[in-house]
Amino acid sequence: MAWIRNPAALQMRCVRCHRIWPFEEHDYVEGCPACLNSGWPASVKVDYQSWPNSLTARSIQDWLVYTSSPLLGEGCTPLVEFPVFAEALGVSKFFVKNEAANPTGSHKDRMAAMLVQRATELGVETVAAASSGNAGAALAAYAGHAGLSCVVVTTQDMSPNWRRAVEMHGATLLCTSTSDERWNLLAAKSRSGEWYPATNYLMPPVGSNPIGVDGYRAIAFELFVQMQANPATDVLVPTSRGDLIWGIAQGFADLRDAGLLERLPRVHAVEPFPRIRKCLENGDYRSIHEGQSAMVSIGGSTVTYQSIKALRISAGTALAVTDREALDDQGILARNGLYLELSSAATLSAARSLTVADDEAHSKVIVCLGTSHGYKEYENSQWPTEVYS
Repeated sequence: MAWIRNPAALQMRCVRCHRIWPFEEHDYVEGCPACLNSGWPASVKVDYQSWPNSLTARSIQDWLVYTSSPLLGEGCTPLVEFPVFAEALGVSKFFVKNEAANPTGSHKDRMAAMLVQRATELGVETVAAASSGNAGAALAAYAGHAGLSCVVVTTQDMSPNWRRAVEMHGATLLCTSTSDERWNLLAAKSRSGEWYPATNYLMPPVGSNPIGVDGYRAIAFELFVQMQANPATDVLVPTSRGDLIWGIAQGFADLRDAGLLERLPRVHAVEPFPRIRKCLENGDYRSIHEGQSAMVSIGGSTVTYQSIKALRISAGTALAVTDREALDDQGILARNGLYLELSSAATLSAARSLTVADDEAHSKVIVCLGTSHGYKEYENSQWPTEVYS
């Protein structure tokens, strides 16, 4: 297959120190070489030399690093309005951007589509990810479509649903004893040139492969097109290491820089316990934050600089949600027709805290990112059950 790289994508730029790097020199999954050497790891982004003059649903691909048509039908996901939640929260409009409508059921398809195009251009044979869920399934599917070999390194905690999907797509599944061993194996194979990495393996982390992350900018572009009549004021994003929130915030910033958007919506990070919020307070994003959560897709103890930068770009906040709140709202969303994974349901819980005691809540147009559907979740012992006799 022949992929078309955007001619405006000529270089890479650090999101922290803003240093320019050659597009072809590295895979940049370890981020900016200068920031890494200084002890403050940070990711890089694709640096575009120009923008198209307009944006429509048909031209979104022209704004991405690879401009080929969708590979498996990813993107253009539904924006579903819920007047019942708008009324309950006292806001003007409430929407869910349903990323579960992507081919493998999550937003990770957008990253995988960009990643395999880059891998094909480089002539590599094997792509790889450290993943216990959506990222592994998405990469396996898109690698299979592109004719590439794929390795997913995981742990014993991986849900059987995801495990079966990875293997059905023809990928090799390797299991390590711990998450640290998973990252160590991916690092060794990537640095040796045997695998082309899709996901982070550094500690402190920097985020996933920036070519893949570039694909998340399309969500901002789609929201811009879908919400011409009622532009979003607030976008709530389930956040772990920040690939998704960075892509969305950067996409809106690109629209502003292109002269198509006057004011950015506030993009908020939804997390299972205060990690990003603490980093915003103390200024050091390299810390380890203890906490456990049933929201496995946004779990973990680390924060990336790109998460901090996304909130600064958009004047957003970090909103912590408990498992109990997310579990309750998962049920409420499902009873209103949308069964999302627990991490996605947390955005409704975050919306509640965002609007409490806000005198301007009535004017808000809220968008929650539904990153994946709930069918992939194997079990959750914390969910209350009733037995009928």
